[in-house]
Amino acid sequence: MSESTRKHPAEEKDTKEARLENPSGVLHLFQHESVPILLDAILTLPPGREFTKTEFAEHAGVTRQTVSNYIDLLLETEVIEEVPNTSPRRYQLANSEVVQELFELNSALNVAGE
Repeated sequence: MSESTRKHPAEEKDTKEARLENPSGVLHLFQHESVPILLDAILTLPPGREFTKTEFAEHAGVTRQTVSNYIDLLLETEVIEEVPNTSPRRYQLANSEVVQELFELNSALNVAGE
């Protein structure tokens, strides 16, 4: 970055704070410390696998409370969906563009890391 385009540290902080106050896209998900761990666990589930919050927590290596804290966010962003008429409530990977893009991003990152 050239001197003329480099931001003053105070401007950079203001921009960062504004971004954190109004997160979008990936930052909307990743601003939550445990969400990347949950997403990584979701990406390793077998296709069509249904799970409860407890099963998901065990698979991800987090507490059930952590899953409970973020399950609505994962539903809202169409990463997972509720399986109808299940008790206890079961979830599965959503059939959504978001999930398709997550798998593509994950594959690209795995290739780049090799």
